[in-house]
Amino acid sequence: MAVFDFLLAYDFLLIALLAGLAVAAVAGPLGSLVVWQRMAYFGDSLAHSALLGIALGLWLSIDGGVTTTLTCLLVALLLTVLEDHQKLATDTVLGIFSHTFLALGLLAITLMPGGRTNMEALLFGDILTVTTAEVITMWGLSLAVLVVLKLQWSAIVAMTVHQDLASVEGISVGRHKLLLKLMLALTVAISMKIVGVLLITALLIIPAAAARQFSKTPEQMALGASLLAAASVCLGLAGSLFWDVPVGPTIVLSASVLFLVVRVTSRPYI
Repeated sequence: MAVFDFLLAYDFLLIALLAGLAVAAVAGPLGSLVVWQRMAYFGDSLAHSALLGIALGLWLSIDGGVTTTLTCLLVALLLTVLEDHQKLATDTVLGIFSHTFLALGLLAITLMPGGRTNMEALLFGDILTVTTAEVITMWGLSLAVLVVLKLQWSAIVAMTVHQDLASVEGISVGRHKLLLKLMLALTVAISMKIVGVLLITALLIIPAAAARQFSKTPEQMALGASLLAAASVCLGLAGSLFWDVPVGPTIVLSASVLFLVVRVTSRPYI
């Protein structure tokens, strides 16, 4: 009760916590799928493209959340097409585009007329400036992704385990791979203000990697990852408040500490 009263006294902390929990809820199952399918580099490419989305919003005088979401979705589609129609290795293509998007975004923001943007907030997040409207949007998108995941979970897990077998069983592997990447793009877009461009992938991967140590089923891993991500958000906010340090990096560091604790104390299952 005392904690709740404290949050009410500092309402910006309550809003920040709700925003962080919205991201944690969807980061768990999606992060688990990213870990299983070894898509971390794909997540990095989407995260870096988010900065380009912010830059487009500034140049076009459009809400940054809208341009970031659209940019991430378009980049997810582009990378999916290129993965199926290119001669270079996938990780090479992702590496090229990842750093290209980041460079374009940084240059576009730097050249923005009329003053400079808070680059630190874009790179490392600024959860304490999240508004009530943004929290509502985050929860709406998170719940939408969770509903789709719930409906398609069995097919996506089957595809993850063995693509050829899933195809024989009538599962459209290509469609589900694209669906997963689009959901990942949405998650990256809504996570940007929480932990920033450089740390988004860490929030997806670290809790999922930790949950993998004690989970017996994919469902347990997804739930465990969400709980660990939520704990990381809470610890990150608390650490930022008491030690006056940036919130985004503190959230990721909290996730890393939880990973080490779980790694030392748990017996891996999957």
